[in-house]
Amino acid sequence: MGRDEAYRDRSVLIHGKFTSEKWDFQDHILPPITSTVSFRLRSAERGAQGFQQFANPEFDRETGHPIYIYDRLEEPCTGLLEETLAFAEKGECAVSFGSGMAAISAAIGIHVKSGDHLLYHPAIYGCTYSHINNWLTRFGVESTPIRMLCLEEVDQAIRPETRVVYFESPCNPTMELVDLEGLARLVKRHNEDRPDSERIVTVVDNTFASPYAQRPLTMGIDYVVHSLTKHISGFGATMGGVVIGPAASEPALLLYRKDFGGSIAPDAAWHILVYGIPSLAVRMERQQATALHVAEFLSLHPKIGRVYYPGLDSFPQRELAMKQMRDIDGDFAPGSMIFFEMKGTHEKAYHTAMKVCDHLASQALSVTLAVSLGQIRTLVEHPASMTHAALPPAAQAAAGLSPGGIRLSIGLEDERDILRDLEQALESA
Repeated sequence: MGRDEAYRDRSVLIHGKFTSEKWDFQDHILPPITSTVSFRLRSAERGAQGFQQFANPEFDRETGHPIYIYDRLEEPCTGLLEETLAFAEKGECAVSFGSGMAAISAAIGIHVKSGDHLLYHPAIYGCTYSHINNWLTRFGVESTPIRMLCLEEVDQAIRPETRVVYFESPCNPTMELVDLEGLARLVKRHNEDRPDSERIVTVVDNTFASPYAQRPLTMGIDYVVHSLTKHISGFGATMGGVVIGPAASEPALLLYRKDFGGSIAPDAAWHILVYGIPSLAVRMERQQATALHVAEFLSLHPKIGRVYYPGLDSFPQRELAMKQMRDIDGDFAPGSMIFFEMKGTHEKAYHTAMKVCDHLASQALSVTLAVSLGQIRTLVEHPASMTHAALPPAAQAAAGLSPGGIRLSIGLEDERDILRDLEQALESA
């Protein structure tokens, strides 16, 4: 057993590996932060060697010391962050990006070309929906929304030209879960008779759960994407994204990042590495404990129709949640995200939800009306008019997104304050 393997995940996520080829340092407790765009090349030959190494599948970036050239290609802080994120998700490699959407674009983009086909679960983030339907279509990539809660429907929807199956689990904002192992087995069966050039890959956005609560690669999924801006960063001060998957994909992801200009800034990578990842476990443990109490309170409120939280016994996919949402110790980890729907007709529920959000915006200290999620602050938003406004009404309905739905991301405030602010907002609506 190596020195790294003798320690539990919580410790490694704080300290990193004992040694790393990403940076030559021995005495720093915290890694130094780079603040240069270009790196000095000691000779023309060294410069040529650096360009030859970059995105070269024959160069082992885990054992060989990289020659840094230009920030947009790669740099030390980014390399250390990627190394830690790959460890957190139990993946072979990680490539970071300037935002979650840049990472999603890359995870899909390296696998599709004109004439190819993509399947996606309809309950997805609004910008992801826009990317698939407004931009990929311009490049001749067809797509089909399909309810992935039924694997038989996925099986029937796969075409010879299908290259990517994309989804979230839990879904944003409905909290629906996709059976990770079941979907992975289904796609693997379809790939048995396909050449490598026509292979289907599975890509899951694991942002809602974070690597603390779920690690899809261990269940057979090919790629995981994250908005690092959310749980992994944790403080709402830094933006980033990452794709984690097989080592064979690393060159293509690096080239995509270089050519599309989606690199993460070194100071952003440094803050996520030094503050976000080391505090992820302790933040999530506290936040999901509060989330359960908040979800229980909401489920008993007379103005609320349904509450969707994997930690509730009433959650429709409770058995699946307990199977695949597990923390780094193997315990059930339902996370800190809640979705609830106001009672009444669509129109009435919509207006009630807006009143609740308005009251929280003007009167609450512990609950903030703002988009994003996974922060130390409790955030509330109205998906139908905010984060998922890019979905037309028909697409929102197909995704199960109620006009009266409210998304709640639990933070680190005292749960008694959160409950009081929510109770007063609901009473005012």
